Amino acid sequence: MSKNNLPGIDRKYLESELLGTELADFPAEILDYPEKVVQIGEGNFLRAFVDWMFHTMNKKGIFKGRAVVVQPIREGRISNLNDQDGLYTLYLRGIENGEEVNKKEIMTAISRGLESYAQWEEYLKLAENPEIEFVVSNTTEAGIAYNEDDKLTDTPPESYPGKLTAYLYRRYQTFNGAQDKGMVIIPVELIDRNGDNLKRIILKLAENWKLEAGFSEWIEESNHFLNTLVDRIVTGYPFNEIDDLEAELGYHDQNLDTGEIFHLWVIEGDEKLKEKLPFHKAGLNVKWVDDLTPYRTTKVRILNGAHTSTVPVSYLAGIDLVRDAVNDELVGEFIRQAVFEDIIPTLDADEDELEDFASKIFERFKNPYIDHKWLDISLNSTSKFKTRVLPSLVQHIEKLDKVPERLSFALASLIHFYHGTELEEGKLAAFRNGEKYLIRDDQEALEYFVDLWSKYEAEEITLAELGEDVLANEDFWARNLNELPGLTDSLTNNLKMIKKEGMKTSLEKLIK
Repeated sequence: MSKNNLPGIDRKYLESELLGTELADFPAEILDYPEKVVQIGEGNFLRAFVDWMFHTMNKKGIFKGRAVVVQPIREGRISNLNDQDGLYTLYLRGIENGEEVNKKEIMTAISRGLESYAQWEEYLKLAENPEIEFVVSNTTEAGIAYNEDDKLTDTPPESYPGKLTAYLYRRYQTFNGAQDKGMVIIPVELIDRNGDNLKRIILKLAENWKLEAGFSEWIEESNHFLNTLVDRIVTGYPFNEIDDLEAELGYHDQNLDTGEIFHLWVIEGDEKLKEKLPFHKAGLNVKWVDDLTPYRTTKVRILNGAHTSTVPVSYLAGIDLVRDAVNDELVGEFIRQAVFEDIIPTLDADEDELEDFASKIFERFKNPYIDHKWLDISLNSTSKFKTRVLPSLVQHIEKLDKVPERLSFALASLIHFYHGTELEEGKLAAFRNGEKYLIRDDQEALEYFVDLWSKYEAEEITLAELGEDVLANEDFWARNLNELPGLTDSLTNNLKMIKKEGMKTSLEKLIK
């Protein structure tokens, strides 16, 4: 017995109490499928995304393989996973086709866990198993990075690419460079061209380590490094709900994981690999494509662009959570107009697909199980605006010969959101209805707004001049945005309207 006198979840408990129930509606044989995947990373995202997909395929008798999960850093949760024989409960919750959905199931795709720093040789021995064909990883955005100090003799090398290079070299040696023993390597780290970057670093390490030329040739010719794009909000361990959820389940689960219903995995790779990983046969939203660039552009412009555009608008309108903003008559209409009238017309993809993607985003934003705070999303808003919103704004002007008013209004709102004249512990102090909030961003960006708004408060510059200064800031935008036809006047009018009328009244005028 464990927490609150509840039994813990492990294989024995699963087989004796849960098999055949709603939580474990699968045959016992999937608990013994062979290891086919090395998974670098044991975090919430991989367990609610990739491992969920393997489990889903296994339930349908398609993939018939499980993952050995490797903890890439010194401290993690591998021991917790091993305590539960790799089992954990996954809750997927949200809005789907207008209906609230709450699904829960025990995941079975993890065979065991290894700690790379304590079990380095056991990790390398995985390379000797011919049945293991795949590597998946999520080591955070900083994980795919070159470390010039890594050595083959390290136990282990410090970086993830170093650890993977050592693994691949052991495999190359074990099978004498056999072409059919190359790996399919699928990183899901949130960096552009993640597979290409990982491969580039591995080849560089091979050169540094003075490994034979045949190894680099084998990496190039026999291994597949796939670029990927992933999309699912994973909220992880539900600290605030855990007592209620465990009471509902009837057992204690220290690895319980939660996420949204929506999922999308775009993989840039050879269609032949699709049959090795037949996600589509399990009804999963996985797309194998020749070029994932359009998908990345769509996600960044619509999903991330809607978020970044709405942060200052919603927050200054007095709304703290994403779902409350989408459900609000004024802010909800602002988001819809920004997406459908300002952003989608700038994209070249199929219009029906874009509108379907956008519609699903609004369902995701309404998720009642996710307390997504605008202030959390506001982190580094200036750089986010440049990458997520500015391309739509610029292309709208250049393509349609008019200023996208919602995006111009979003920029004016962002400038007002950064209205502060003092820094507190590296954050910009600003005020909403007399209450202070703190803005986190690059220090130079915060200092810029402190200086600019201080000049305005001292009546050294007008609001129009303040707006022109922001548009001219090439450190922000890499160009002078005052050169875009009509944008300076539009921004100035929006800045003045928000200053005079407040956010809600300004929104009413804008969306009409």
